[in-house]
Amino acid sequence: MAIGTVAQIVKAVKAIDYQTDYRFDMIESVSFDTRKLSQNSLFIPLKGQTDGHDYIQQAIDQGAKAVFWGRQDQTPPEGICAIWVDDPLEAFQELAKWYLEKIQPNVIGITGSSGKTTTKDMTAAVLASRYRVYKTQGNFNNDIGLPQTILDMPEDTEQLVLEMGMSDFGEIEFLSKLAKPSVAAITLIGESHMENLGSRAGIAKAKLEILKGLREKGSIIFPANEPLLEQQLEEMQAEEHFKVLPFGEGSSSVIQAENIQLFEDHTIFDLVKPSKQSVQLPVLGAYNVNNALAALQVGLECGVPLEQAIEAIQQFELTKNRTQWVDGIHGSKILNDAYNASPIAMKSVIQSFTSVATKGRKIVVLGDIRELGEQSKALHASISEVMFPEDIQEVYLYGEEMSALFEALKTRFEASHLHYVENDKQALIRLLEEELRQNDQVLVKSSNGTGLLSVVEALKEG
Repeated sequence: MAIGTVAQIVKAVKAIDYQTDYRFDMIESVSFDTRKLSQNSLFIPLKGQTDGHDYIQQAIDQGAKAVFWGRQDQTPPEGICAIWVDDPLEAFQELAKWYLEKIQPNVIGITGSSGKTTTKDMTAAVLASRYRVYKTQGNFNNDIGLPQTILDMPEDTEQLVLEMGMSDFGEIEFLSKLAKPSVAAITLIGESHMENLGSRAGIAKAKLEILKGLREKGSIIFPANEPLLEQQLEEMQAEEHFKVLPFGEGSSSVIQAENIQLFEDHTIFDLVKPSKQSVQLPVLGAYNVNNALAALQVGLECGVPLEQAIEAIQQFELTKNRTQWVDGIHGSKILNDAYNASPIAMKSVIQSFTSVATKGRKIVVLGDIRELGEQSKALHASISEVMFPEDIQEVYLYGEEMSALFEALKTRFEASHLHYVENDKQALIRLLEEELRQNDQVLVKSSNGTGLLSVVEALKEG
């Protein structure tokens, strides 16, 4: 793999200056993480809790050839080509734009309050049935992660599937203008990031920023029967001339599903538009049907025959820690979905879990949902709408915000079956270690910031 010569990179980012002795040297990879650098790589010293410039010797030791140097009052050490820039992050983003233009893949942008990663994985699988595909790895979906994804893209990439995350206005617009997708997909409008965006209408407005960088005559794929999107899209379409493609169970959908059947480790549904076919997804959850419809429609927009797309999506592999069954201690089974959460996603996975878990007791472990702002307590309490003693035998709640759900469930669950731990993960682990037994089925769901993945790890068999 080759990004370009030092001279090409200098020109691409409009660098202040550089060491011309290196001008014909080839840069083969780029990273802001010194641990991922290799021979002939370019190091991006970003500023966060620490300053990446302080790790320049580690970068050299790892084989870095060049660095975007942003300390104008300090000379970089010997042994590396310094490319002087005003801001290493901005130069990093400009380099990603340049490399994207060099490779010229078709770009698909995916955003939404939940389901982004699953839809990304499904979309990549569909497109890979016909094209050479690269996709966002892990959660690299912000102003740092997205440029890194672009620069990690192999030179022969034909389709680039980019997940776009955000927590405030303007962030999706920035990512969209950087990536310039020809197809954009919005998975869902939920309540995530209510703290910054104020309302679901604000969330819808922020998600629609993905259109800001949409290529001329591009397509927007979005959930049908979502008035917050439909109205704004109708107004925008008249001026912007893009294709509007709703998906879902409603009759207005261009791709439509019905007769959803849930099982412990898969989901079956009937596709009724654009043709009638049965589809089996290798994942749990009715909510994943909409994710699949979005992915299939992306495939159709990119020229993948429907039958070929369905065959691919029926075998796709989900990113780790998303609705993943793992073996637990004492013969239990754990449904690990502890990487991300929103109120609507939490309700959906609880409903799916309780409908398919048939062996032993059903135990639910829920952690705080982050960034809900002033409505946080009410939204946490609203999870009680899908939690009943006849479906769930034991409830464990973790985090300060989950106190609202604890209060909401007090009148419904007996005290011996309702457990609340505010901030002691080790105490939660001890309680669950004592609780779990043969054939118990356990759902763990929370925002990643609560750290419940460590609870899952502690409860895994072995």
